[in-house]
Amino acid sequence: MTVQLVGSLRKELAESLSTCRVLVVGAGGIGCELLKNLVLTGFKNIEVIDLDTIDVSNLNRQFLFQKKHVGKSKAQVAKESVLQFCPTANITAYHDSIMNPDYNVEFFRNFMLVMNALDNRAARNHVNRMCLAADIPLIESGTAGYLGQVTVIKKGLTECYECQPKPTQKTFPGCTIRNTPSEPIHCIVWAKYLFNQLFGEEDADQEVSPDTADPEAAWNPAETEARAMASEMDGDIKRISTKDWARSTGYDPVKLFNKLFKDDIMYLLTMDKLWKKRKAPLPLDWHKLESQVRPQDDVKAGGLKDQQVLGVWGYCQLFQQSIETLRSQLKEKGDGAELVWDKDEPPAMDFVTAAANLRMHIFSMNMKSRFDIKSMAGNIIPAIATTNAIIAGLIVMEGLKVLSGELESCRTIFLNKHPNLRKKLLVPCILDPPCANCYVCASRPEVTVKLNVHKTTVLSLQDKILKERFGMVAPDVQIEDGKGTILISSEEGETDANNGKFLSDFGIRNGSRLQSDDFLQDYTLLINVLHVSEDLEKDVEFEVVGDAPDKAPTPPSNQEDANSIANGNKDSAQPSTSSNAPAEEDDVMFVDSDEAASSSSSAAAPTSSTKRKHLDDETGEASAKRPRTNQSHEAADADDDDDIIALD
Repeated sequence: MTVQLVGSLRKELAESLSTCRVLVVGAGGIGCELLKNLVLTGFKNIEVIDLDTIDVSNLNRQFLFQKKHVGKSKAQVAKESVLQFCPTANITAYHDSIMNPDYNVEFFRNFMLVMNALDNRAARNHVNRMCLAADIPLIESGTAGYLGQVTVIKKGLTECYECQPKPTQKTFPGCTIRNTPSEPIHCIVWAKYLFNQLFGEEDADQEVSPDTADPEAAWNPAETEARAMASEMDGDIKRISTKDWARSTGYDPVKLFNKLFKDDIMYLLTMDKLWKKRKAPLPLDWHKLESQVRPQDDVKAGGLKDQQVLGVWGYCQLFQQSIETLRSQLKEKGDGAELVWDKDEPPAMDFVTAAANLRMHIFSMNMKSRFDIKSMAGNIIPAIATTNAIIAGLIVMEGLKVLSGELESCRTIFLNKHPNLRKKLLVPCILDPPCANCYVCASRPEVTVKLNVHKTTVLSLQDKILKERFGMVAPDVQIEDGKGTILISSEEGETDANNGKFLSDFGIRNGSRLQSDDFLQDYTLLINVLHVSEDLEKDVEFEVVGDAPDKAPTPPSNQEDANSIANGNKDSAQPSTSSNAPAEEDDVMFVDSDEAASSSSSAAAPTSSTKRKHLDDETGEASAKRPRTNQSHEAADADDDDDIIALD
C-alpha cells in the first residue's frame, strides 16, 4: 500500500490540517514561532488571543514584530505578519484576556486542539480547566533560558496541569522587608513596594515604613518616642499614608530621601533589640552627602551603562532624577492617577535601582548594577530566541500526533542546556496518567483546608483561598448545612455584606463542608474545613492538607534530572492574556526552584527510569452547572510582582 504525501505529510493528515480549527493562547516569544510554524505546516484555521501590546524589549526575539509595531496589539500584528507567510490562511486575532467570560466552554469546544504559549500559572490553570471541561486536547509549553519543555494534556488519559502540586512562590515576612533586610532581594522588594506606595496603587500589605509590630522589636515605647524625634526639619516622619505625605511635600526628592533613608532608619535604630546580633544600619543625610561630594564621585565607571555600579552620590542623583520624571508623569495623567511599575519603563526602573541600592548601602550590602536589579525585580532570566524556536517546533510535532489520532505516541519532551548521559539534548518521557487525588481533574475534586474559622473572613476565603490558591475566576460558594446557605456569589453585589464577616459567623466549624462552583470554568470543588484554634506559621492564614500538598515532590537527585524548569513567568506583573495590567514576558521563567516546581512540577530531563512530569493533562467530570448571566470578570493578578522570588 502506497502512502500519498502532500509535502512531508500524509494526504489525510494534510487535509485534516487545512480544515481543523486550533487556538493559540499567547503571541509572545513562543507564540510568534508557533504561529509561523503552524501556517508553514499547513494549518489554515487559526485563532490567537493575547492581551499584551508590543514593547520595544520584545523585538530581540519576537520576530513577527518590528519597531513600527511598538504599542500595538501582539495578537493583531502577529496575525498580519503571519499572513505574509501564507496569505490563504484564515486567522482570527483577539486582543483580549483568555479569562474573559466570553471565552467559555462552548468557545473552547469550537477547536480540535489548544496550544498554550503563556507566561504565568493563573492563565495556565484557567486554560487547563477550560480544556478539561470542553474535553479538548491541550499542548502545554514553557522555556527558561536554555531549558524548555512541551507536554500533551488529554482529559482522562494524562495528567492535567494541576495534577502535580506546585508550591507557592517564595515570599518574605513583612518585618524582614521593612526592618531587617539581609539580602539584596529584600531591598529590591522594598523599592518596588515603595514605588507603589508613592506612585501606584497603595497596598496595605506592601508598607515600607518601619514595622513597629515586629516581634523581635521589644523596645520601650516611651524611650523610643523620645529618641525617634530625630528630625524636626522637613522630612519629619508622621505615621500617615506614604503617598499622602509625599503629595504634601510636592514629591520633593530631598524630603523623600531624608524621610526614607535618614528618619526612618533612625527610627529603626530605636528598636534596640533588632541590632543586638545584627549590624545596625547607617542613616544617610542628603545635605551631608551633598557637602561631601567630590569631583571624582561624578565620574562613571567604564563598560555598559546597565552594568555599572555607581557610588552613593550617583544613586542619590538617580533617585532625584527618577522622582522628578515620575512626578511629571503623574501630573500629566491628572488627579487621582496611578502609575504601574514596569521593568521596561526607564524612570520606574531607575527609581527601583536607586532606592534599592541606597538601602543596600545603609544595611552594609554590596550595591548592584541596574542589569542585576532588573533581573531580580522582574523575577526572570533572559529569554533565548533559539529555545523558543525549538519548543515551538516540538509543539507542532506533538500537535500532528494528536490530530493523527496517535495520542499513545505523544510525549513530554524536555530540552536541556547540556546533553544527558546518552548525549541527548531532547529527552522524551511517556505521559503520566491522571492523578486520582487531583483537586481539578478527579471525578469528584475535594480538598481539606486548615484554618481558624474565628479569624478567617469570607473575603479571605474568596480571594486568598479560592482565587489565589485554587485558581478560580468567579467562585460561588454554598455551605452544605442542609439549607444551601449561599456564602459567596459571583453576581456583583449579591453577597458583599458577607465579606467582612468571619466563617464562624455562618456556623462554619471543624468538619463543615463548602461547595465552590466556578461556572465559567465548569468546575466544582468540595472543601472540608479543618478548624485550628492555635495560630499557624507566621504570615500563614491557611494550609491545604491531605491530597493537595503545598510542596512539590523532591526532584530527582541525578544531575541530568535536576535541572528545574518552569513554564514561563509572571511574577508579577500580570498575565499577558489574563490581565489588563502590564505583564512579564511570556517566554521567560522564574529562576527560583520554588516557582520552577510551581509552574511545571519539577525537573528538567528525566530519564526513562525516573520519569518526572511538569505539565499537564486531566481527567475529570464536571458536574452539571447552571448557565451564567451578566458575569463580571476581574482578571487575576499575576504573582510575579507581588510574590517575591529569591535568586541565586
